[in-house]
Amino acid sequence: MKSPNRIFFLFTAGLWSAILPTDAQVNVTQEHNNLSRDGLYIDAAFTPGAAAGLTRDLNFNGTISGNVYAQPLYIEGGPSVPMIVAVTESNNVYALNATTGTVIWQRTDLGPPVTSGLPCGNINPAGITGTPVVDLASRRLFFDALIDGQTKKHFIYSLNVDTGATTPGGWPVDVNAAATYNGMTFTSLVQEERGGLAFVNGIVYAAYSGYNGDCGTYHGWVVGVPINNPSGVGAWATTAIGGGIWGHGGVASDGTNMFVVTGNTFNTGGVWSGGEAIIRLQAGPVWSGQPTDYWAPTNWLSLDNSDTDLGGVSATLVDVPGATPSQLVLALGKDGKAYLINRNNLGGIASPVAQASVSGTVNRGTSAVTYHTSQGTYFAFHNDGSAISAYKVTATNPPAIVSGWSVGQSGRGSPWVTTTDGTNNVIVWVAGVAGDQRLHGYDGDTGAVIYSGGGSNELMNGTRQWNTGMVARGRIYFGADNKVYAFRLPAGTPTPTPTPTATATPTATATFTPTPTATATFTPTPTATATATSTPTATVPPSPTPTATATPTATATPIPAAPMALKATNVTATSFTANWRSVTGANGYRLDVATNSFFGKYVPGYQNLDVGNTTSRNVTGLTSSTNYYYRVRAYNGNGTSSNSNVIKVKTRSH
Repeated sequence: MKSPNRIFFLFTAGLWSAILPTDAQVNVTQEHNNLSRDGLYIDAAFTPGAAAGLTRDLNFNGTISGNVYAQPLYIEGGPSVPMIVAVTESNNVYALNATTGTVIWQRTDLGPPVTSGLPCGNINPAGITGTPVVDLASRRLFFDALIDGQTKKHFIYSLNVDTGATTPGGWPVDVNAAATYNGMTFTSLVQEERGGLAFVNGIVYAAYSGYNGDCGTYHGWVVGVPINNPSGVGAWATTAIGGGIWGHGGVASDGTNMFVVTGNTFNTGGVWSGGEAIIRLQAGPVWSGQPTDYWAPTNWLSLDNSDTDLGGVSATLVDVPGATPSQLVLALGKDGKAYLINRNNLGGIASPVAQASVSGTVNRGTSAVTYHTSQGTYFAFHNDGSAISAYKVTATNPPAIVSGWSVGQSGRGSPWVTTTDGTNNVIVWVAGVAGDQRLHGYDGDTGAVIYSGGGSNELMNGTRQWNTGMVARGRIYFGADNKVYAFRLPAGTPTPTPTPTATATPTATATFTPTPTATATFTPTPTATATATSTPTATVPPSPTPTATATPTATATPIPAAPMALKATNVTATSFTANWRSVTGANGYRLDVATNSFFGKYVPGYQNLDVGNTTSRNVTGLTSSTNYYYRVRAYNGNGTSSNSNVIKVKTRSH
């Protein structure tokens, strides 16, 4: 006989899947949720009042094996229930039931991590360090694993995210054998992979530094693997020794180009050779070598000589509406300064667009965040000391960096941000890793404490430096040694709003599910185990697939209907005006513009662009005789609508 609890769970899960449209799926597929590495999560449940009552879900198991430096991911839309994907330094990969924390599948057979024989380093064992990335269209999970053996090697893996099976046909990729650049050959013995991987237009990118201690002849590397042709590996590396890409966020992208920040180099003879710089890479990766595609401060050699890396924090893309220039890239250096550069023309060795001293100590290893409120555009970060700080970027010509707020907070974690609709109820979150090991939430405009860490049940153990959390379906998930922790809000979750990630990868494309090869030794575990539903209903947490009580809550305060996009007007060779009909109850609209109809390649600056409460927007900076596609969504304080219809427009030839 089935337990009543089990029947209720299956009924409510089925009910929710029946009423929730496909384009409302919520997926966290990468480090900091978006290619920009902004760390922004849109979830209507995270009001300040609800967030203040956050508690750990004690019914979520979350048991894994190994130390964790990588952010967990959240994946829906497959044949199983929603999953949490977590990786560990023991080279273990797990898919957990997002409600119960029990194992759906696991891979523990990839190969042993490295425990000795490295020239230096501070991560032991060293296995999977960087956050993986998922391509939803092919349902594939990508990550880098360092595997011990006669020769220590980095391998880039592709697994079926729904089953854990290795993709056949050239996977995993041996980076030692595949990556070369300008006569240099990649050597895993001296290269560490810390940062999150990125998936951009069919290519997965991984960035590499040296090991802690700056030992050996390492370089800063970016390796690109076309997912449908893994033998066609591309690579770029710093010419000089050193120049590691150290930050937790790894590779950032505007949807076309990749951005990384490099650290100190050695023995350059005073000739700049790729270090202490923001580097912009084209698809491949390919680097032009032109000043438009790199920026280094004029004192780069002094930074080299003092081991004061410009690349203390991974690159973050920042958009500042009304500023000139408005499309920027942020670097936070070990010199305690913030630098903002025009990401469309980096400018070579030159003064930045803006810079400011933002820290009384160094900025090292973490990821920053950026967000918009009614008060303006901010970036925030946790320094190497005991403070989390936010700074505002002014909408001026040129933009300037001004102080926002700073709060004492122990630890060295990378922050993330929640907002109910993109601009309201902004909360900056951080975990006190290597500190008090608790979650903390702060008002995005003032720094006022919203969540102060909870009680004895909310203490996490084994948190690792630089790590960050993620948000899905009214919950926060955080990875630590041997455990993924889940935290929930005190009440039922309203209909969730899709995060920008949900549209970053086309989901309308036919799904490709690789067939497991005979050598696959993954160990799937049944998802519908009795233990998953045997707890009393009085203590079962809100499910990522909400219970029946969530439906009336959502309909009582509805999100706007999807708007109707209208034909473009004022079409020129380089611009057009996008138009749409107004929607009752909308406070504003968000616009996407892409060069393909499934929105796999966005026009820079026009991905989830908040255009305010208007029914048209002039889209500029386009190429003549080119097809473009646009769609819009309406939002209010309760959430964001599904996508409108898609409008195609071709720019004029002249």
